[in-house]
Amino acid sequence: MTQEEYKTINQVKGPLVYVENTKNVAYGDIVEIEDSEGDVKRGEVLETSKDVVVVQVYEETQGIGQDASVRFMDENVKMPCTEDLLGRILDGTGNPMDDGPEVIPEEERDIQGEAINPYSRELPEDFIQTGVSTIDVTNTLVKGQKLPIFSGSGLPHNELAKQISRQADVKGEDTDFAVVFAGMGITEEESQDFIEEFESTGALERSVVFLNKASDPAPERIITPRLALTTAEFLAFEKGMDVLVIMTDMTNYCNALREVSAAREEVPGRRGYPGYMYTDLAELYERAGLIEGEEGSVTQLPILTMVGDDITHPIPDLTGYITEGQIVVDRDLDSKGYNPPIDILPSLSRLEDNGTGEGYTRKDHGDVADQIYALYAEGENLRDLVSIVGEDALSDRDEKILEFTNRFEEKFVNQGWQENRSIEGSLDLAWELLEIVPREELTRIDSEMLDNHMPEEVE
Repeated sequence: MTQEEYKTINQVKGPLVYVENTKNVAYGDIVEIEDSEGDVKRGEVLETSKDVVVVQVYEETQGIGQDASVRFMDENVKMPCTEDLLGRILDGTGNPMDDGPEVIPEEERDIQGEAINPYSRELPEDFIQTGVSTIDVTNTLVKGQKLPIFSGSGLPHNELAKQISRQADVKGEDTDFAVVFAGMGITEEESQDFIEEFESTGALERSVVFLNKASDPAPERIITPRLALTTAEFLAFEKGMDVLVIMTDMTNYCNALREVSAAREEVPGRRGYPGYMYTDLAELYERAGLIEGEEGSVTQLPILTMVGDDITHPIPDLTGYITEGQIVVDRDLDSKGYNPPIDILPSLSRLEDNGTGEGYTRKDHGDVADQIYALYAEGENLRDLVSIVGEDALSDRDEKILEFTNRFEEKFVNQGWQENRSIEGSLDLAWELLEIVPREELTRIDSEMLDNHMPEEVE
């Protein structure tokens, strides 16, 4: 319901409009601003006080002057939710940008969402198969988990996002599976690539795609992930679906936070980012999970580019505190031409043990993952040694481990963007590679399991 109209704009500063002499305005209220040309721009109340209300405008503020009219709509930003959103491509504010019909919502939901009561949370433990060996075997994704991908500028994290969107599925479950994709601050070229990928592979049928482009105003970037997560929660907890939310790039999102914070002249925190960035990110990431008694689930794969490949930068640093591990895209592996270039050593899935083993994947999964990690870590150390003293200094044992390390990257890591490996296929390939190493070196694997997969030769 439209409230009073004001023409009391005091100043316009970047994406912010300051309005004086208002009454009964609440934080988060939707605002419509009509300029002298009759163009209406939308925003929301960012701050209220006795003297002035600060409005964050989602569009460019160019053209908004002191003669503009401001209307406070007395309601929060809401996402029109319906199952018919599956197969649709929307812009960063939730409006359709495809040629589909008008969205008729079943209900409208507040994009801030409601926090899941910790008492009602269920422990994530069902395996999600991404079809990517380095994730499924050594950094397993579990239904209801939040597992970020740490990448760097120029690395193929978008290709990885497309591959997972196309291939991901809940192993052994009959529930419907959906993907909600949120692109934030992506270029026009990237936007078209994502649209073509979703349409050409058929992945769009089970997906809802939100695209906020780099040319769109920064404040719009702040609501895009909230619109996506609100849609995911509706599909999960109202329609009983298992929903995977892929959000890229969280670095662009955080830069938008910094831009708005600077316009408000707030005291900056680390690297100029606002001090409340941790809380803001937690509000997004903690919307993943399972609720006791509900069929659906929300799983998150946020993707971020580390500035200068610095994992201690505030964005990956704070993300790591909140989430349950990380998958690291490596520049050296990418330079070798290996795809997807995931480095398993700094990568981690803290919930891997919950969703692997007998009844979830396969009985040998945990032991195989531990053994691969141990051998690959030793192989990396041997590479450093070879660079100093040469290969002639290696023992026969060391040569075998170095051979395993090289073959692991060539065959296991380098699976390509189109190959969709089952968990059984990935584990079988792992056993094939482990045969390179003498049996007595496989100390992380149960002896009975070794007898089943690598029986000792009888003289």
